[in-house]
Amino acid sequence: MNDIVAGYLATWNARPEERSRLLAEHFAPSVSYTDPLAQVSGRGELDRLIDGVQAQFPGFVFTPVGATDSHHDQVRFQWGLGPDGAEPVVIGFDVVVLDGEGRVADVRGFLDKVPA
Repeated sequence: MNDIVAGYLATWNARPEERSRLLAEHFAPSVSYTDPLAQVSGRGELDRLIDGVQAQFPGFVFTPVGATDSHHDQVRFQWGLGPDGAEPVVIGFDVVVLDGEGRVADVRGFLDKVPA
């Protein structure tokens, strides 16, 4: 399941020219994503959401925080967002549900630490 998290975070960190390939590889076509600030459906909307996050936090990267936990077709993990090599400014917690092909079909995100 660590590979699922690695692919997920790589997609959020990718530049637009690489992100399309990563979205197709790691996310189901009809992926749904919900967190306290956004709710989108499909790879195209998720791609635009990632663009928005990267614009809001230029130069920041997503990194894993702590251990990954999973059972059945679900994975939960904590992530950090901050300058590369520095303490994360934002910390969140996501639960992803996989489709029958091992791609992310549904994401439920939570924010544990956000800047004031």
